[in-house]
Amino acid sequence: MDEPKVLETYKLKLGEVLIDVSIYTEEDEPVPIYNVSILNISKTTQRILEKLREEFISRVNLGALQETESADIIERFKQEIRVLIKKYFPGLDDDTTELLVNHVIQQNVGLGPLEILLKDANLEEIVVNDSKEPVWVYHRAYGWLKTNVFIKSEARIRHYSTTIGREVGKEITLLKPLMDAHLTTGDRVNATLQPISTKGNTITIRKFAEKPWSITDLIKKKTMNYEVAAVIWQALQNELSMIISGGTGSGKTSTLNAIANFFPPNQRIISIEDTRELTLPNTLHWVPMETRLPNPEGKGEITMLDLVVNSLRMRPDRIIMGEVRRQREAEVLFEAMHTGHSVYATLHANNAVETIVRLTTPPINMPKAVLSSLSLLLVQNRNRRTGKRRTLQVAEITPDGDAEVVIQLDVLKDSLIRTSEAKRTLDTLYLYTGLRPAEIEKDIKSKMAALKWLVHQDITDVHEIGLIMSKYYAGTLHV
Repeated sequence: MDEPKVLETYKLKLGEVLIDVSIYTEEDEPVPIYNVSILNISKTTQRILEKLREEFISRVNLGALQETESADIIERFKQEIRVLIKKYFPGLDDDTTELLVNHVIQQNVGLGPLEILLKDANLEEIVVNDSKEPVWVYHRAYGWLKTNVFIKSEARIRHYSTTIGREVGKEITLLKPLMDAHLTTGDRVNATLQPISTKGNTITIRKFAEKPWSITDLIKKKTMNYEVAAVIWQALQNELSMIISGGTGSGKTSTLNAIANFFPPNQRIISIEDTRELTLPNTLHWVPMETRLPNPEGKGEITMLDLVVNSLRMRPDRIIMGEVRRQREAEVLFEAMHTGHSVYATLHANNAVETIVRLTTPPINMPKAVLSSLSLLLVQNRNRRTGKRRTLQVAEITPDGDAEVVIQLDVLKDSLIRTSEAKRTLDTLYLYTGLRPAEIEKDIKSKMAALKWLVHQDITDVHEIGLIMSKYYAGTLHV
């Protein structure tokens, strides 16, 4: 049998505990393995620690430990663990003792071993399918990986779901076996209970990006090229409305966050999301808003529609909406476009034609005639085999409400190519700015030069890019 091939190794720190991460392939495994090693302790020591943990649980009120935020109570439990460590590891030095104390506490507070995975900024998804198989993760670089982390019982998985729900005033029970919630960090969580999920209880965590995606990141990752980024920049600068569509996990919200780097600083931006995911440059006049779920009595809900309607009373220049799902939301958004607001939103659809179909059929069901107030579609795609995210299409909306693709991904060459002239966009820009095609092309080349400078300087922080953009709009940026 071939030796495992190591793809990458790195370290994480959880409190005072240092964790080794190793990603490797094995001959008989269909996907790479994501291996976490805590403290590099031996299997014998791990077995003793497990016995210590069981004795600790039998001696203390674990429910109080799970629910408390009191430093005094946690410190009392730590003292209990120190006594047990002295029993099982006599003669251990103080530093190692404290590492083991922290390890046992972390295994019993919050989400236990899942806390380790939540610490890894390289992970996008963390998935518990049941107690019999390992936890799975989706890694930015390597796609789906199988971990060496197990949740040892269905009761423990359910307990984690209950813990998450309690934090945000939601519950998951046999009568209500489905739950959507989010952690205090912004990570989105879905949980299900048996027998709805027939193999076992499940938890799916989509992680909130600690560092928001910038336009520099998208170009460096080859998600889009300089020309597409410049075309989008020109459209946003000139207040053309846009929908970003794509399949699940294609990077719609990340792309929306990145192109928001192009907003000018002298306009008011209102963003509306179910869970805060966007982080716009702090140079912008930005008001983020978030929906609210009803309380257990069914009162106090604030919907996406409530916020869209309210935003029109806040004198916005730009409105950003997380995702269009229903007819009333779409109606208000297109009404905002008709009344002179620039609107940006995301939508689940795999290509430009599908996007038009989604918009014009239930449940959104917009008349095709109104789609002409939308200027552009930006379609994102994730190749499930390779894990690569790419801009698939840039399309403009014709006066008849159809999608005309102007830039298309050549999948075999992994490059974006122009397929036709953006006639309507050129006409719109000429109507409102007086720019002729040659001047528009010159402006795109100027923007491409600025983007190349950003990439060359390796400027990826959205706030720093926001400051550079404000200098660009003021005419003081020289690259």
